[in-house]
Amino acid sequence: MTVDNHNILLTGASRGIGRALALTLARPGSRLALMARTEEALVQVSQEIKEMGSWAVPITVDITQPKMLDLAIDQALSALDHVDVLINNAGIQAPIGPFLDNDPLEWEHIFRVHLFGPARLIRAVLPGMRARGHGKIINFSGGGAAGPRPNFSAYATSKAALVRLTETLAQEFAPYNIQINAVAPGAVNTRMLDEVLAAGEKAGEEYHQALKRARNGGTPVQLICDLVKFLASPASGSLTGKLIAAPHDPWRQWADKGEELNATPFYTVRRLDPFTINPLIQKLKDL
Repeated sequence: MTVDNHNILLTGASRGIGRALALTLARPGSRLALMARTEEALVQVSQEIKEMGSWAVPITVDITQPKMLDLAIDQALSALDHVDVLINNAGIQAPIGPFLDNDPLEWEHIFRVHLFGPARLIRAVLPGMRARGHGKIINFSGGGAAGPRPNFSAYATSKAALVRLTETLAQEFAPYNIQINAVAPGAVNTRMLDEVLAAGEKAGEEYHQALKRARNGGTPVQLICDLVKFLASPASGSLTGKLIAAPHDPWRQWADKGEELNATPFYTVRRLDPFTINPLIQKLKDL
């Protein structure tokens, strides 16, 4: 399960999961374009990758600013020549708290981080992937994408939108051998945990859960990196349009099972009612 000789574009690469992903995916022969807002930390990650014998270019950008992002995309494509793997990892939690207490501008801002920025990046790399007949796109989902998340309405709604975009584009571009999947990382002790702790009681029950995670630890970051590495590599085959929970789903057993899983609604966002379940039961009986 390797991603050797791949050109990879990764957002949110300066810290947390993004930093770990950058160091995990760095291999001799691979080239990485790393995007984030924090220049100093981004340059440090790039330097570490170069010391490992790989290649990386740091690109400081705020993906919520369309013109700035377009320039950053041009810089990445110029440095890489083309993109084999796009990983939309950048994310924030705020605004946290009851919906009526949220600042409407902050509520809209999170969509620029989680949906509009990733969509702009996807739109930029898809033509090249389609022309070459291959590509992997990995979007980061999160809590609330598949179920309600009180006091995190902006986060949950924007992530649900990103997952539906993932599923829709996966079907549109499957004929071109482009696989597009979403990763639910689980509860990870990163800067986003700090946002919940800083919000205090405004985060509701999640504040108390965050306190426990801060003491006891959350999902191991390396587990998430291993899942992303699987999805970015040829090992994942034709698997596409899936929402995969890193700590819960049996993705390590999915090598060469892409076509089989693609034919089912498993690991996707779907209604659960007789209208959707009965045809599934019949399909399983026919297997």
